[in-house]
Amino acid sequence: MEVINALGRRKTAVARVYMSKGKGKISINKKEMADFFPIDVLQAKVNQPFVLTDTVGKYDIKVNVAGGGINGQAEAIRLGISRALVEVSADYKPLLKVEGLMTRDPRMVERKKPGQPKARKKFQFSKR
Repeated sequence: MEVINALGRRKTAVARVYMSKGKGKISINKKEMADFFPIDVLQAKVNQPFVLTDTVGKYDIKVNVAGGGINGQAEAIRLGISRALVEVSADYKPLLKVEGLMTRDPRMVERKKPGQPKARKKFQFSKR
């Protein structure tokens, strides 16, 4: 198995995932996962595809991620890993799809409109 690459996106975060056989080492932007995501919840999000498919410790992951916040980046990485696992074996797809990991979350920040302070908020209306 050579290197499998996949793309994951969430909001404005874009993660390029490179997966190869290995011992389960995950490096994100040339840092260890524990250094990049110090919060356990975000680490759990990144590891979720491996836990669901019982492949913990079988693949090394290298990720380049940019844009968005840390939560969006974690979810973008999760989608990229899920897509890479499906390329390895199509049997994983139903397991990941049930948990919603194969779906690209389309929700984006709504743009600010002219004549308003924010996307939906209006300036204070004065009758007199």
